[in-house]
Amino acid sequence: MENNNIFRKKSIEDLQEEAFNEADGKGMKKTLNATNLTMLGIGAVIGAGIFVLTGNAAAQYAGPSIILSFVLSGLACAFAGLCYAEFAAMIPIAGSAYTYAYATLGELIAWIIGWDLILEYLFAASTVAVGWSGYVSNFFKENLHITIPSSITQSPFILDPVSGWQSTGSYFNFPAVFIVTIVTTLLVIGIKESVKFNNTIVIIKVIVILLFIFFGFSYVSEENLTPFIPENTGEFGSFGWSGILRGAGVIFFSYIGFDAVSTAAQETKNPQRDMPIGILASLAVCTIIYILVAFVLTGMIDYKLLNSPNPIAIAIDSVGTDLKWLSPIIKLGAIAGLSSVVLVMLMGQPRIFYSMSKDGLLPPLFSKLHPKFKTPYISSIITGIFAALLAGFLPISLLGELVSIGTLLAFAIVCIGIMVLRVKQPNAKRPFKAPFIWITGTFGAGFAIIQMLGLPLDTWIRLFIWMALGFLIYFIYGKKNSILNKSK
Repeated sequence: MENNNIFRKKSIEDLQEEAFNEADGKGMKKTLNATNLTMLGIGAVIGAGIFVLTGNAAAQYAGPSIILSFVLSGLACAFAGLCYAEFAAMIPIAGSAYTYAYATLGELIAWIIGWDLILEYLFAASTVAVGWSGYVSNFFKENLHITIPSSITQSPFILDPVSGWQSTGSYFNFPAVFIVTIVTTLLVIGIKESVKFNNTIVIIKVIVILLFIFFGFSYVSEENLTPFIPENTGEFGSFGWSGILRGAGVIFFSYIGFDAVSTAAQETKNPQRDMPIGILASLAVCTIIYILVAFVLTGMIDYKLLNSPNPIAIAIDSVGTDLKWLSPIIKLGAIAGLSSVVLVMLMGQPRIFYSMSKDGLLPPLFSKLHPKFKTPYISSIITGIFAALLAGFLPISLLGELVSIGTLLAFAIVCIGIMVLRVKQPNAKRPFKAPFIWITGTFGAGFAIIQMLGLPLDTWIRLFIWMALGFLIYFIYGKKNSILNKSK
């Protein structure tokens, strides 16, 4: 194969050698175990899906049947998660799906997925930061009786499906920018400190969510759950079965936590054992919790009232004085929980940039490690700046749909890649093997593609524009600077 071939691959052997060759002490610190990884997964997965997008998707697409959307997405994630687990154990490199594609489908596909992962992580951090802002503003207003001016707590623009872009009169979303800045600073200081912070927050938010499920269950009304599948409005994706499909595509964003776990592979003590545990355990726990929360949330309040950045807070307040004591606890739990999601997403993106830079596809500054903290600090700062700008100026609905389509594309490529590798390198060492790979891989890719088809046309157009920009950068810079292009 010629070195200038855009489908040139990195060998599994080279990647494994890169993963374990830490003798020079210049690599990232290996400090994580299976428990840390599981907590990272839960920290990322349980957040925006429960605290933000569940209500949005129920109000706009699926109604109470958003529960079925979660079941559909959970199934898709189970298949994709098994494929991720096999790859992560084989190739414990920070690049996640980008690295897996490089080993199986070639450099151009790896670049596509790496560029696509920016939608997944950077945009995800921005989306969750907007939700964090909504809960903080609600908590200050309802519980501390302090009203933060709307001019600094909302995006200056909204995107209406009918009338298009409209001005809100706001300047920017200050709380969203604030949380991104704080988390970015923490990530620059170090992965160990970040994980300790995440572990504490995960424990808090799981307890809070269980309180919501337990006490909210007695306020579930059959009236709110009827009809379980609202009639289609005449538009594809707006209620009815097509609404369940579109709802699944939108809330699929909620499941990207186990993907983020795989980006920490290079900082894991025993990735062959711990990666599959972290990925699959966090996925199983979170799917069960999601379904329970969706049932209680849509049972407590009319789904039409949930199109808000803080739907659980609205549901709690709608009950009145009976659960008044629980309201501030839920909101503080949501604020803490969303903080951990922002942390894990902002942790994942720089590590994708790190791997792409080490491969020559991005400038060297993206792989520069801090001399003391051993973190990819420049790429962390760049990621933080862009995430803050997106969170400060764009509406949550636009951000959420872009993240979903980026995530789904990544999952489809990983599922296809693992099947390709089983054919091309059947004897490669696999510490973990996904069972029934032709069923698992096919269903994982198929579910992802079906949910992508359920997303709005505008989201597809934005994806194509984003990918066109990525191709331009690859052919101008990445292709000629690739380490495989320079190797003999």
